[in-house]
Amino acid sequence: MRIVHVHRMRGIGGSERHLLTLLPALRALGVDARFVGLDDLDGWDPQPFYDELDRGEVPYVRLGSVREFPRALGNADVVHTHLVHADVLGALVRRDRLLVSTKHNDDPFRTGPFRFVERALMRRAARVICITEALRRFNVERVGLPAKKLVVVPYGLDEPPAAWGPNELDLPEGKLVVAVSRLVPQKGLDVAVEAMVGIDATLVALGEGPERERLESLARAGGVRLLLPGRVGDVAAILRRADLLVHPARWEGFGLALLEAMLCGLPVVATRVSSIPEIVVDGETGLLVPPDDPVALAAALRRVLEDPGDFGVQGLARARAEFAVAAMAERTLTVYEASLSEAR
Repeated sequence: MRIVHVHRMRGIGGSERHLLTLLPALRALGVDARFVGLDDLDGWDPQPFYDELDRGEVPYVRLGSVREFPRALGNADVVHTHLVHADVLGALVRRDRLLVSTKHNDDPFRTGPFRFVERALMRRAARVICITEALRRFNVERVGLPAKKLVVVPYGLDEPPAAWGPNELDLPEGKLVVAVSRLVPQKGLDVAVEAMVGIDATLVALGEGPERERLESLARAGGVRLLLPGRVGDVAAILRRADLLVHPARWEGFGLALLEAMLCGLPVVATRVSSIPEIVVDGETGLLVPPDDPVALAAALRRVLEDPGDFGVQGLARARAEFAVAAMAERTLTVYEASLSEAR
């Protein structure tokens, strides 16, 4: 069975990291899993992603133009698309090719006029994979995709992210609150900065994005110790040094950073939105608070910093039991097999 996954390359976020885990796991099951990437060369170098594919011995084709797309698919049995640009390309492939799409997020723009485009695109798909139950409901109730096509396959992760280089960052003494996310409004880091006012700890936000200057301004105004080192070579080392992970997202498709923190035995304080309650069990592996509520977030941060209890131990156990890579790969393979069987 030859499966070609398609994704537009604009950075290494949750969907890209998911592919770096899923593709080698599928190949370990005997699937000829390959990757086709449409490189967006406007200000970002996708080479680190392809370096990881090389390390995982995953074949790939890098497209400089969409005109090259049909030839890059070769003799694929299934074309598996990720996010909107790939979905558009997937809808254009030959009718004799099976199409599968994965939905990775519940971005509000998908409930506006674009939902009609998405419904049209998904008519071609044999199956639509949703990475959480919350995302499945979102796609049925808010986007209007047919429930019979949707199946839930959660992300899987067995280990914290591997280091790709050293950290050129001197962490301060004392308590550390770490966030791992893009610096964008969706992730709610502005709420985290507001919540940190008066807390004797340093907030370290690992990621890049357009909110950098605004976050720095908020931190200066509130007297918050904030570090924004950008992309670092060894995320796991910083997670293991931290006292907790904060993830105050306004919406979230999955939140792979939550799993990474749990695999490092780190307590989590996050918002009770989208899929997050499926990953973080409130009062067991961390604490959940409403979104856009810096007062509630501050109280949760103080509580965990003062007494983390066994949140980290319970989180590690849950991550290993519920989100294994092998289970993710096997469930994905089952989707392919069922779809091909129906097509025959």
